[in-house]
Amino acid sequence: MKSIVLLSSGLDSTVAFKEAYDISDEILCVTFDYGQKAREREISFAKTICERYKAGHIVIELPWYRTFRGALTGGSALPEISEHELDDKEITKKSAENVWVPARNVVFLSIGAALAENFKYDTIVTGFDVEEAATFPDNTIEFVKRFNKMLELGTLTKTSVYAPLISMNKSDIVKRGLEIGAPLEWSWSCYNGSEKPCGTCESCLRRKRAFEISGTKDPLLERLGA
Repeated sequence: MKSIVLLSSGLDSTVAFKEAYDISDEILCVTFDYGQKAREREISFAKTICERYKAGHIVIELPWYRTFRGALTGGSALPEISEHELDDKEITKKSAENVWVPARNVVFLSIGAALAENFKYDTIVTGFDVEEAATFPDNTIEFVKRFNKMLELGTLTKTSVYAPLISMNKSDIVKRGLEIGAPLEWSWSCYNGSEKPCGTCESCLRRKRAFEISGTKDPLLERLGA
């Protein structure tokens, strides 16, 4: 099998990368620069992962996204919630709306499909998970099913999306990553692009909780001495 992997270097995509790496004959990783605040860290970490595993890697720039609304790409402040609010649906829904990038996964997967069709790859691998699907509809099983249905008519090669973590929450993903030896020390979850993770954005809090539940220290924080 030949796989296109959408690799942001986030926790989910890093574990999905290792899942794909273990079963694929060839891998091409794609990282997007769409003006997100953490783009330099994400691209650097993804590049390191690919170099270590000798996987192909390209960075695709989407500069027009930088003018779009949202806290990830726009000038507005990133939302902050407390750890005890992570399971509050109303609060996390508002947080998700603030960091939503219009049609982002539709765009990313469409580019992945174009690459897969042109270079004859079988599948597009992504790190969707059930925890983020609670507030992001484009991370759900239904979204993947419908997208794959569209690809039956939208591509001649009938490529498809594969989301190996789609039924897992973050702690499950940490455990799975540790089991398969995913390079978690080179995964970057923070919405910010500072030298070290901020520890206060929702993505950082979810990562922290996942490692606490798994009873394991975060290898990224250990590597950075944070």
